[in-house]
Amino acid sequence: MNARVLGLDYGARRIGLAISDGLGITAQPLETVANKPGQAMERIKAVIKERQVGKLVVGLPKHMNNEEGLKAEEARAFGEELKAATGLAVEFMDERLSTMAASRILMETNLSGTKKRQVIDKLAAAIILQTWLDSRKHPL
Repeated sequence: MNARVLGLDYGARRIGLAISDGLGITAQPLETVANKPGQAMERIKAVIKERQVGKLVVGLPKHMNNEEGLKAEEARAFGEELKAATGLAVEFMDERLSTMAASRILMETNLSGTKKRQVIDKLAAAIILQTWLDSRKHPL
């Protein structure tokens, strides 16, 4: 794998971004983008160009019973918008518990509430992306 993979944790207010290494082994939190019409997509496209991204992975928020609800519909629509705007392949990764896992990690830090909110989305994106990367190494 030469091109990097960009992981995205889509939210109505913020979108967390994470990037893989060039070998597709590890995911690192990158940044959080305010989800403002036009601005978010332009920033994401800039990151894709800067980081030589070849694939996108969007977190898919499912219910615990594995059903998809309104938030999953929104994430899928966002994924389709990304595909149309970038021409890149978009895959979806079950993100159940990724934000909870990110919250647990951040509870162990001394960050203030404001700082945690700035970090949680990109950390959740890294968890989503790492899960996707790991699933490629050990397919079920």
